[in-house]
Amino acid sequence: MPERATSPRVAALVGPYLSGKTSLLESMLMACGVIHRKGRVEDSNTVGDASQEARDRAMTTEINVIEADYLGDAWTFLDCPGSVEFQQDALNALMVADVAVVVCDPDPARVRMAMPLLKFLDQRSIPHMIFINKIETAQVTLRELMEALQGVSDRPLVLREVPIREDGKVTGYVDLVSERAYRYRPGERSDLIQIPDQVRDREKEARQDLLESLADTNDHMLEELLEDVVPPKDEVYDTLTRDLAEDRVVPVFFGGALEDNGVVRLLKALRHETPGVDETLERRLVDTGDSAPLAQVFKTVHAAHTGKMSLARVWRGPVKDSTPIGGEKINGIYTFSTPGQPSKAAQAEAGRVVGLGRLEGVSTGDLLDAKGTREADWPAPLSPLAAVAVRPAKHGDDVKLTGALAKLSEEDRGLKVDQNTETNELLLWGQGDIHLQVALARLARQYNVEVKAEKPLVPYQETIKKPTKKQGRFKRQTGGHGQFGDVHIEIKPLPRGAGFAFHDQITGGVVPRQYIPAVEQGVREWSRQGPLGFPVVDFEVTLYDGSYHTVDSSEQAFKTAAQLAMREGVPACDPVLLEPILKVEISVPNDATSKAQRALSTRRGQILGFDQKEGWDGWDVVYGMLPQSEMHDLIVEIRSATMGVGTFSWAFDHLQELSGREAEQVVDRRKAMLENA
Repeated sequence: MPERATSPRVAALVGPYLSGKTSLLESMLMACGVIHRKGRVEDSNTVGDASQEARDRAMTTEINVIEADYLGDAWTFLDCPGSVEFQQDALNALMVADVAVVVCDPDPARVRMAMPLLKFLDQRSIPHMIFINKIETAQVTLRELMEALQGVSDRPLVLREVPIREDGKVTGYVDLVSERAYRYRPGERSDLIQIPDQVRDREKEARQDLLESLADTNDHMLEELLEDVVPPKDEVYDTLTRDLAEDRVVPVFFGGALEDNGVVRLLKALRHETPGVDETLERRLVDTGDSAPLAQVFKTVHAAHTGKMSLARVWRGPVKDSTPIGGEKINGIYTFSTPGQPSKAAQAEAGRVVGLGRLEGVSTGDLLDAKGTREADWPAPLSPLAAVAVRPAKHGDDVKLTGALAKLSEEDRGLKVDQNTETNELLLWGQGDIHLQVALARLARQYNVEVKAEKPLVPYQETIKKPTKKQGRFKRQTGGHGQFGDVHIEIKPLPRGAGFAFHDQITGGVVPRQYIPAVEQGVREWSRQGPLGFPVVDFEVTLYDGSYHTVDSSEQAFKTAAQLAMREGVPACDPVLLEPILKVEISVPNDATSKAQRALSTRRGQILGFDQKEGWDGWDVVYGMLPQSEMHDLIVEIRSATMGVGTFSWAFDHLQELSGREAEQVVDRRKAMLENA
């Protein structure tokens, strides 16, 4: 078996929620000697669930960085969240990994949950292996599982071992390359045994399948097989190693992390076949001719004691403390040899994952060298799917809240902060309800900011359907100079989306030129809240007559006169409520296409059609229009119908009239809210 370079390598552990990824990490760390007692998710004492938010929800909610040593090789394991709501962290970690281990459930019906991850890995040509966890609970054959997995993988899968079953239970495996058999011993190293007679035929068949898959990329091996020559084991290992590095095939292993079954086999495969940092750098970057230190940030964290820390993979080293990188001076290098306890180091060599202290101008995805930051290929932030309106629970905490939200969204690019000018709300957008709950919990724990979170207001607007003319006359005598302004205006509707227009048709100086801008200002200010309680849009106002007083007229008087004319005139223009309509594209497996269409139709949406999703076999994209008021829990229904893999994108499209009982309810709620404000 070939030996790989011993420079530090990085493996990212990814996989759908509840696939057992956290338990696998515990078992791997136990085998590496990092921990001496395995934790359990239900006891909230695992390495992978170190944060309070992760323990509270018994799920990984952020990247965990853990260094380990296995048989003299240095490793960094990036333990990534499994929930789709925290997928942004997983995608970022994969961008700096030498290899990914995709942990799957042994249920063909749940295999599709891994498809978005596998698609991302193949689109980026990231080497990856599959580990089928909980094999002891499988209700189907491994052959059926492989067929299901192949259905969601663009790359050919190569089974690396076959199970040994006794009394219907998987008790060991036969390695298809070395042709050695092992029996599991829970919590201990597996025993080497003779290949059982009942497994020999299956082993030969599976090994032939493995060799034929590898022969597709190795002409010499193909010739050997055609001539009935058994390829040497070294050639098989070399081909597997090359094909993995080039993302041509996906090796598949199995085991049971809770009992440590198959974990050492996985570690050995990682040790011998994972490419090194130089190969990953060549795959990831075009410019590799330079020899200067180079690092890339894949996660930003704000810690209480260290301040801003940029987690980075060192592509070329050494990166030294107190030296310039990314246009700034490094203020501390932190390593992760002890889980959950970063320790300072003087420098970091190529391949290592480190925390770089207080690089204030550096962001996730940045490629850093001594001259500054370089442009880098990096996945775009995920589109926001759910939102809450937030405001500080304590008076005077507004600045503190906005600062904390800025740091929170810098840490997690799946979050987005938006000040909605139409509703005057501060919105926190995320990937789903749990994602937002975790973010709010972190605001309280990490930044000591308690907030009140509410369902966001829908930015309804209103418009008019017919024209009218109206006089606005404002006169007030208070002793000394009084107030006088008199305007005659015509109010007309405009086509949808035209906005607002103001026209001046004054002749003969009946309204002095210096007061005309005040008339327009008065109209604009009044239109912020029309007779239905919402901003008025798509109308025009023409000032065509008026009068003034040489002493008592002023800009304020004419502005007030214009507002009086609008207040009395617009209710006569048949005002109507407008609701925002979104254009949505829902991506789902095609067996859920009808459910996606139903989700639109039951939310007063309009179905525009559907089409096959480009590059995704067995997936459709459903196109439609959806009232924004019906969007708030759409992602919940889509994920429920697709085991979490369905998603959607959206964009504002147009405003549409809303009438009847629904409009009355909206106006009544608005009136009550304004009265209680």
